[in-house]
Amino acid sequence: MSWTKKILRVNLTTGSCESEPLNMEWARQYLGQRGLATKYLVEETDPSVDPLSADNKMIFATGPLTGTIAPTSGRWSVVTKGPLTGAIACSNSGGFFGAELKNAGWDMIIFEGRAEAPVYLDINNDQVSLKDASQLWGTSVWETEDKLREIRGDDDIRVASIGSAGEKGVLFAAIVNDKDRAAGRSGVGAVMGSKNLKAVAVRGTVGVTVDDPMGLMKASGAAKGAISENAVTSQGLPTYGTQVLMNVINELGALPTRNATEVQFEGAHLVSGEAMTEPRKSDGEANLVSTHACFGCPISCGRYSKIDPEHFTVKGKSQYQIVSGGLEYENAWGLGVATGVSDLEALTFANFLCNEQGLDPITCGSTIGAAMELYEMGAITSEDTNGIELEFGSAKALVEILEATAKGEGFGRDIALGSKRLCDKYGHPELSMTVKSQEFPAYDPRGIQGMGLTYATSNRGACHLRSYTVSSEVLGLPEKTDPHTTDGKAGLVMAFQDVTAVVDSSGTCIFTTFALSLDDIAPMVDAACVGEWSSESLMEVGERIWNMERQYNIAAGFTGKDDTLPERLLKDAAKSGPAKGRVNELDKMLPEYYELRGWSDDGVPTAETLSRLSL
Repeated sequence: MSWTKKILRVNLTTGSCESEPLNMEWARQYLGQRGLATKYLVEETDPSVDPLSADNKMIFATGPLTGTIAPTSGRWSVVTKGPLTGAIACSNSGGFFGAELKNAGWDMIIFEGRAEAPVYLDINNDQVSLKDASQLWGTSVWETEDKLREIRGDDDIRVASIGSAGEKGVLFAAIVNDKDRAAGRSGVGAVMGSKNLKAVAVRGTVGVTVDDPMGLMKASGAAKGAISENAVTSQGLPTYGTQVLMNVINELGALPTRNATEVQFEGAHLVSGEAMTEPRKSDGEANLVSTHACFGCPISCGRYSKIDPEHFTVKGKSQYQIVSGGLEYENAWGLGVATGVSDLEALTFANFLCNEQGLDPITCGSTIGAAMELYEMGAITSEDTNGIELEFGSAKALVEILEATAKGEGFGRDIALGSKRLCDKYGHPELSMTVKSQEFPAYDPRGIQGMGLTYATSNRGACHLRSYTVSSEVLGLPEKTDPHTTDGKAGLVMAFQDVTAVVDSSGTCIFTTFALSLDDIAPMVDAACVGEWSSESLMEVGERIWNMERQYNIAAGFTGKDDTLPERLLKDAAKSGPAKGRVNELDKMLPEYYELRGWSDDGVPTAETLSRLSL
């Protein structure tokens, strides 16, 4: 069981909402969520489709463990062709929306076509309809969620929606659920906006049935025990959230600073997890108010924060006083370190704004950082930026340009393109810190070699959540490897990629893998689902998913030449820290990776590999 065995197909062009059976053969091959939704996208769309056309499809998908008693079982994904990259896009989110959708009796929703006017999808178990969203269009994510609860007269509904960024077609717009959890990367929010779909509101009371309830209870209990005994998942993440990494990565000399011109940030301690807990001089209160957790999560890495009411960003704006979705590591890095801004209050405001209007803070911050370097070198001027002095370290400039981006106004329209298109436009493509047009996150590959190979080979463009080798290279989990060497990194990256594909497809959170291995996850999947599921069979599922995504990208026009890094990381050595004098040695790792993958010298899966994986 565990799968509901039902798909909701929504044709936005015709307005129809139809139930159909889940393809169980595919479910056995691809498990769920990321893998299964990608299989549907591959089978139903042309890889050359324009991501923002009506012919592109967008899939909201849960996993077989979503909504169950398994720890961190609140995950869901959005799968589509990404407008930022032109590659396969799978953006993962937490919160409570995914579990609610599963409890309403749906494994996934396939959206096709485009509505003539703004609509939202209303789900109450098997009662489903498209409704007019004209009164919601133009409102923020926060306002949309509140208004839908008022319209439905039900405070228990869960909502996923887009803000102004998705409506305006910002190429890195996010889909936000529960006000501060986001399917954040690759521009999935822009796809939703292109379809005139403002929101999905869902209430589910059907429940989730599993194959072996007692077996799942036992396996989940063991997994929760391991999570409670692990220092990262029981102490570091609950206490400081992902921001526990800020000072650690900075000391390692792997914190990409000011558009990756440096690898250490002198202001890191001012925007760290520790700084969020310290009393402010102005009012004696801390930035961090409390923590919160997603559905079924024993880790509780979410943050509630309060901005100094006298700070320039919030004067007269009461909605920013105490808000969930306080700074996380990637957000603090993208909005702060990449731009040289060390004002904790301004970064908290900027992060709230990203949540409120549906922006990916990684791409947004990195693009602003690139714009600041262009401004510094004179490639763009204050005339281009509508008078904004876009200097590194300026909190005022950061906030002003972020607001313009969310509104689709002025120079914000250029930022909305992402750094690849921005830097191309102003004649300096080398300043875009991207892979496959997606900005890499908060780990500099000169200081953490495995992350360079991770970024270069990621199917959705540069991404840390496709192969988090930081776990091994920095935290020593499951075993310690040297971040400065390339030896063994090809195998390490491949293993992390395949395991991550499984976790993303199961309906649980990747953070559990700090404490759990597939040997811990497999018993939960085996108890929840019909059939036999072992760690070995799940690894094959993960490898199958990775190769399927690779095939899609190849059909979309990508080649092995796209498996590279910005020249800055390959030629400009780190200037300080333990990695001083080093560049990323991708050329040593990539050929070995292709060989281990069973791919040709130019990165194409061989016929033998495809046959072995039933692709």
